[in-house]
Amino acid sequence: MTSERVYIALGSNVGDRAAHLAHARARLNALPRTRVIATSRVEETTPIGPVAQGPYLNQMVLVETSLSPEELLAQCRKIEAERGRERRERWGPRTLDLDIVRYGSRTIREPNLTIPHPELPHRDFWRREIAELEAVSLA
Repeated sequence: MTSERVYIALGSNVGDRAAHLAHARARLNALPRTRVIATSRVEETTPIGPVAQGPYLNQMVLVETSLSPEELLAQCRKIEAERGRERRERWGPRTLDLDIVRYGSRTIREPNLTIPHPELPHRDFWRREIAELEAVSLA
């Protein structure tokens, strides 16, 4: 299988937010057949959705991987669980959230995975972070 470039959004608003993001970056880089190519700057954002909660630290990571989208999603969920992520309520607070935002030029519509991520048009910070990574990775 050939490698593809994948944008993964990292987010945290519970506990040591910076440490959670650092763990995710290190673990993504250690995945089989995967390497981190570039990382955007970390930015603090206000929470989205109806649940009252603290601000998030967000970052976008560009990886090159030959894992399938489903394999990569499973690994992302495992990394979230390592940091104590519990999926209780939609839009709720979380120790670590990893979202596959874009996977090459693929479009996927599965029950557990939609690519491009359906929230991409609504998250200015994701678009800013992707633009930052595209500028770096194409330079």
